[in-house]
Amino acid sequence: MAALSGSPEIIDIDGVGLEVLRLPPNSESHGGGVEGPTIVFLHQGLGSVAMWRDFPSLVAKVTELSCVVYSRRGYGQSAPRAKAHGIDYKHREAMENLPKLLGALKIERPILFGHSDGGSMALIHAAHFPTAGLIVEAPHIFVEEICTSAIAKMRDMYEPMDFEAKLSRYHRDPAHAFWGWNDIWLEPAFAEWNIEDLLGQIDCPVLAIQGENDEYGTMAQLDGIALGTTGTVKLMKLPDCGHTPHREQPDRVLDAVKDFVVRLMPERTSI
Repeated sequence: MAALSGSPEIIDIDGVGLEVLRLPPNSESHGGGVEGPTIVFLHQGLGSVAMWRDFPSLVAKVTELSCVVYSRRGYGQSAPRAKAHGIDYKHREAMENLPKLLGALKIERPILFGHSDGGSMALIHAAHFPTAGLIVEAPHIFVEEICTSAIAKMRDMYEPMDFEAKLSRYHRDPAHAFWGWNDIWLEPAFAEWNIEDLLGQIDCPVLAIQGENDEYGTMAQLDGIALGTTGTVKLMKLPDCGHTPHREQPDRVLDAVKDFVVRLMPERTSI
């Protein structure tokens, strides 16, 4: 997959500069004259705008919808965090920070595309705010031992694998990006984190995608979403795929996203 398409900007949200990339629909027809919702991308625990590479621009092209990608505070080129994450960091992002960003960009009822931690945040947001649809990749609705074990191994390999140097290509503060995420997931109290009780409040259509070889979660995550939400849910379990379906099997994910948008907006005829 190619490098990032487009140029991010820094947008001030309550005195905090956030890295934001805005992508146009990339089509002259613009959905046959029917304006659709904006797709907003929520990155994984160690993600950023740049780490999505060109995938959001491909989504904008196949769906003919505007897309917005942003780096959470402390990640990518967004402002550093003033203090460490708390155990409630996913709820705070979904219910406080994301609504402020959407308000500043005048985005109402978005389609949220969340990967891993971003998938959890998308689910939390949709349980409390109007949302047109959810696309969640490798989301977490509860903590599994397979995930914490993988994260503990990453902690042990941080120095031997020189993760800080690798992450510095994507984050202005790579040490914070790593430890802010790693420390919380390995905090004993975080083992009780669970959002299954919120799923019943989600009534928008959901596309949930996960690789069958995901090293950070089992299919129990997707099955729990299907059981708990009240809207239409489509599960996509990908063989021979790990934690990052949009990078490992981009064509299949793009086809699924396009189909999801077609079903969400049957009045649009051009895509």
